Amino acid sequence: MTEPGGRQEAEPTGWGQHRDAVADLRRIAFLLERAHESTYRVRAFRTAAAALRGKDTEELTRLRGAGELVGLRGVGDVTARCVAESLDGEEPVYLRRLEATEGIPLDAAAQELRAALLGDLHSHTDASDGGSPLREMVETAIALGHSYLVITDHSPRLTVANGLSADRLRAQIEQVGALNTRLGEHGAAFRVLTGIEVDILDDGALDQDPDLLEALDVVVASVHSKLRMPREEMTERMLTAVANRRVDVLGHCTGRMVTGKRTRPESDFDAPRVFDACAEYGVAVEINSRPERLDPPKRLLRLAVEAGCDFSIDTDAHAPGQLDWLGNGCARAVACGVPTERVRNTWDAAALSARRG
Repeated sequence: MTEPGGRQEAEPTGWGQHRDAVADLRRIAFLLERAHESTYRVRAFRTAAAALRGKDTEELTRLRGAGELVGLRGVGDVTARCVAESLDGEEPVYLRRLEATEGIPLDAAAQELRAALLGDLHSHTDASDGGSPLREMVETAIALGHSYLVITDHSPRLTVANGLSADRLRAQIEQVGALNTRLGEHGAAFRVLTGIEVDILDDGALDQDPDLLEALDVVVASVHSKLRMPREEMTERMLTAVANRRVDVLGHCTGRMVTGKRTRPESDFDAPRVFDACAEYGVAVEINSRPERLDPPKRLLRLAVEAGCDFSIDTDAHAPGQLDWLGNGCARAVACGVPTERVRNTWDAAALSARRG
């Protein structure tokens, strides 16, 4: 039996029993509508439900086994995955996330997630293109209640941002060490973590001395050049970077700008392949909180959730006041069903550093 909106009564799973795949798709559409999600996303699930209506379990199972579900008009990768989970007698992951947040105001859930964040993994100082010195950024982070701040100034190829050469990065590492010593002497539990926003070069290589990257606490890898590279080339470029064991976070993955004078479209790449690689290699997908970026777009953020990725909610702050932008990313994370336990900056500083071995 189903309730309004397609909700099914609980049934045991794992015993060869199938769920009603069409009802599950309709229920997802219902919950998306109630959450005021975009019309095109709701339509995707309703269209898939309509395409499958009238097909019995045996036919759906056959289509699934032949890999032909996606071949049906109106059925895409995400809806086909939901159908497969229903046929296995499992509540689709997509539906489970929506049900888990049903009745919880998004703003309240976002505030709860924000309270769980212990720090920020992406910030800039005046050593590259930020507007304030290290100490001022740290003092602001402390005032905001952070437990740590990762300093991720740019790498040398990004000359327009005054990227750090190897020697300048070594000097910054020493500066961070000295500041941590002073903080400890004054009884502060706060810790400054060393890092970099390293450029992903055209061939996927990283724009910094590999030994230096090994020595850092966090490495954010981002594409800043040739953002209109052809799809296949951009995909291979990103896959190569993600497979590099020194990378912890994939920064602002589409490179889009959505407001202001610098608006630009998203880079074109095979998002499912890239997110699958992030999940495989343990690279977190950044949820960039800058108002002009809000990257990745929600449709891609949901794909990353489906792929099983970890995430990092970051401000990409270039000034002290911008360190308070984490709420922007939290709102998007909650809207897209990002599990709190898969957000890296809910980890403490020791866990972040230990991840790198």
